[in-house]
Amino acid sequence: MKPLIAIVGRPNVGKSMLFNRITGRRSAIVEDTPGVTRDRLYGSSDWAGRDFAIVDTGGIEPKTDNEILLFMREQAVIAIETADVIVLVCDITTGVTAADGEVAAMLKRSGKPVCVAVNKMDSIGPDDPGIYEFYSLGLGDPVAVSAVHGHGTDDLLDFCIKHFPDNRDGGEEGDRIPVAIIGKPNAGKSSLLNNILGEERVIVSEVMGTTRDAIDAEFENGYGKYLFIDTAGIRRRSRVDTAIEAYSVMRAEAAIERCAVCLIMIDATAGVTEQDTKVAGLAHEAGKASVIVVNKWDLVEKETGTMEKMRQEVLRDLPYMTYAPVAFISAKTGSRVDRLFELINYVDNQSATRITTGMLNEILADAVARVQPPTDKGRRLKIYYITQTSVRPPTFVMFCNDTELFHFSYKRYLENRIRETFGLEGTPVRIIVRERGDE
Repeated sequence: MKPLIAIVGRPNVGKSMLFNRITGRRSAIVEDTPGVTRDRLYGSSDWAGRDFAIVDTGGIEPKTDNEILLFMREQAVIAIETADVIVLVCDITTGVTAADGEVAAMLKRSGKPVCVAVNKMDSIGPDDPGIYEFYSLGLGDPVAVSAVHGHGTDDLLDFCIKHFPDNRDGGEEGDRIPVAIIGKPNAGKSSLLNNILGEERVIVSEVMGTTRDAIDAEFENGYGKYLFIDTAGIRRRSRVDTAIEAYSVMRAEAAIERCAVCLIMIDATAGVTEQDTKVAGLAHEAGKASVIVVNKWDLVEKETGTMEKMRQEVLRDLPYMTYAPVAFISAKTGSRVDRLFELINYVDNQSATRITTGMLNEILADAVARVQPPTDKGRRLKIYYITQTSVRPPTFVMFCNDTELFHFSYKRYLENRIRETFGLEGTPVRIIVRERGDE
C-alpha cells in the first residue's frame, strides 16, 4: 500500500488548493469560504520516484459546538490516525492563531512526523520574516509554500518522503496482505473476522451499526500472513443521520484505501441490494483486488444448481465486477471460510501482475486483426502501441492517432482480450488512451 500524507489545518488556510497542486488536478472544491471541504478527499501522486496517497480534510476547529465543524474535526482525526506523514497548513497572512496552536498540540500527541507548511507565501524573493513566528508551534522548521504558484512544494514533499516507511512499497506491514472486510450493515463482517481469529474479537449483534470503528487484526496461517481490517457497515449517505454513523462510513472508506484486497460481503438471504452495489463500487473505483463473499449460505434452501444460479445473479447485479471471483460461505458455521485465503492470495497476485510491452503488443496486433478499430466520418482509429505503466491495479496506456475515435466498446473489447490472455481475475484493469505525442 502507498504511504499516506494527510493535509490538515484550520479552515480557509488553503489545504484544498495545496492538495490540488500536489495531485495535479482540480479534485477538491476550492472556495474562499471556511468549511467548504467537509469530507476527506483522497488522491495520489509521486515525487522523487516514490508513489504516495494524499488526503485532504475539512478544517479543524478545536473548540466548537457547530455540528458540521465537529464532524470535520472528527474526520480530520481519522485521517491523522491512518496517515504516515501529516502536513499542517497555516496562513502567513494571519500569523499563528490560537486554533493553530491547539491543532499543533493535537498533532504532537499523535506521534506522527509533521511538517508545518506556511501557505500564501506567494511573492518571489526572501521569505516573509513572519514565517519565524511558526517555530512557536514546536513542530520543527516551517516550510514556506504557495499553493497558488507551487513555490515550496518541492521542499514539502522532500520532507514527506524522508519520513515514509520503508516497507510500504512491497508487502504491506512487511509481508502481510492487508484485507478489508466491507459490506452493508449486518452482512456478517464481524462474524467472519471472529471465525478467522477464533475469538470474540469484535462484538457481533443483530443490531445494525454495532461495529463503529475499523478494527485491525493480524493473522497468520498455512496460507500466509494477513492484516484484516473489519469495518462498520457502509450505508447510503442519505441514511447516515448521526455523527457516529458518518464517522463509521469514513472509517470504512479509509479501510478500502489502506487495503490491498477487499472482501465484499453479500447477505445470501437478501441477495444483491442497491447498497451492495454502492459498496462494491467503492472497491472497484479504488482499484482494489476483490472477492465477492456470499455469506449466510447455510440459511439458503438449496437444490441442484442453486449456487451457480446465485453466482450468475450476483454477477448480473454487479456488472462492473464480473472479473471478481464469488465465494459462498457461512461465517457462523465456518463452512468454506478456509477457501477465502486461497482467493485472497490469488487476487492479490493478479493485481500485482506485470506484462512485458512485447507480449502486450502481440496481443494488441492479434486483437486488431480480429476486430478492426472503429471509423468515424472516414477516419479510422489507429492504435500504435500499448505498455503497462503500473500495478495494483494493472494499468495500461494505449497510444493512438485520435482519442475521439477510441469508443468505449472497443476499449472494453481490448480489455477482454488482455484478460483472456493473461487472466487478471479479481482485479480491476485501467486502460488510459493517449494520442501519440501526449505526455
